[in-house]
Amino acid sequence: MSKFTKTQKADLARALEHRGQQLRDDVRTMLLQSGDEHYTQLAGRVHDRGDESVADMLNDLNSTLIDRHIHELREIDAARLRMVDGTIGRCISCDGEIGHPRLMAYPMAVRCIHCQEQFDKTHHHEITPRL
Repeated sequence: MSKFTKTQKADLARALEHRGQQLRDDVRTMLLQSGDEHYTQLAGRVHDRGDESVADMLNDLNSTLIDRHIHELREIDAARLRMVDGTIGRCISCDGEIGHPRLMAYPMAVRCIHCQEQFDKTHHHEITPRL
């Protein structure tokens, strides 16, 4: 990370902190809402299969969003550690530089744009759900 100026480092630290705070606030809000929305309230007083399936789907969706936010919070923590050890801004695939503009757009980036595109093409099938 030595190629970044102090201002760029500070901007990156602020971006990580800002995104982390947004995610923590979102998770807190979702958890508070899920505590208020009991299954019986979601499904309604008349329990038919349609109401139950909608309630189940809403509960699953809420859990999935929370899991996604927690995963991103872990990525933020990892980026902060890379800032401390000076490896932020180095691509894990080619050891090239990850530019400041890319890091400002996605502060948790671990690959340069070229390597990320290759990674996405190569691993796209792994994230595509199949029945």
